Amino acid sequence: MDPRDRLIVALDVPSIEMALSLVTRLGHSVTFYKIGYQLGYAGGLAFARQLIDDGKSVFLDFKLHDIGNTVEKGVESVAKMGASFLTVHGYPQTMQAAVKGKGASKLKILAVTVLTSYDDNDLSNAGYRLKVGELAAARAGQARDLGIDGLVCSPEEAANLRKIVGGEMALVTPGIRPAGSAAGDQKRIMTPAKAIAAGADYLVVGRPITEAADPKAAARSIVEEIAQAAK
Repeated sequence: MDPRDRLIVALDVPSIEMALSLVTRLGHSVTFYKIGYQLGYAGGLAFARQLIDDGKSVFLDFKLHDIGNTVEKGVESVAKMGASFLTVHGYPQTMQAAVKGKGASKLKILAVTVLTSYDDNDLSNAGYRLKVGELAAARAGQARDLGIDGLVCSPEEAANLRKIVGGEMALVTPGIRPAGSAAGDQKRIMTPAKAIAAGADYLVVGRPITEAADPKAAARSIVEEIAQAAK
């Protein structure tokens, strides 16, 4: 895989104008973009189609979780767009419905194990008895058995989850922070090189690139780190 294709830049910005400016500045240094709630609700779906038409890959990070029929029909609509990745929460009924909804399309369904802004205390407050690593492992096994294409997980869990799901499922890791970068609201983070070494296939990076003085240089630096770590 081209190291550039392993970097997914998160377009967590409030407007299409800002997103377009970033994409223009990044140019050919980036091939893959993530669109989440913020941009998605500000015209991001139409912008996603524009990116796809321009030859970019798009990851729709919408973390679907609802009754089965609603998830299935929503995934069917996304599959027609030509997006590469779509996230759903890692609950068995939700994952099963998403697999059914994508049908024979090329869309890859990613199950979110445990959000990277959560730690053991957050899970306890939410009513879970399992720790982060335990819950991520349980959901990884369920996702594998249901035919999910990949997982979104913290790089801290990547090595263990790779043992559970084998080499066929993609591991997509947010919470990536180059050395010296601020953690922000992330609690389980890792550098690009360490995440690749742990078994991650794709790295999701937002603010260290989008808020950099020179976003293209920041992206190129991470791609180079990916290339070196993958040797």
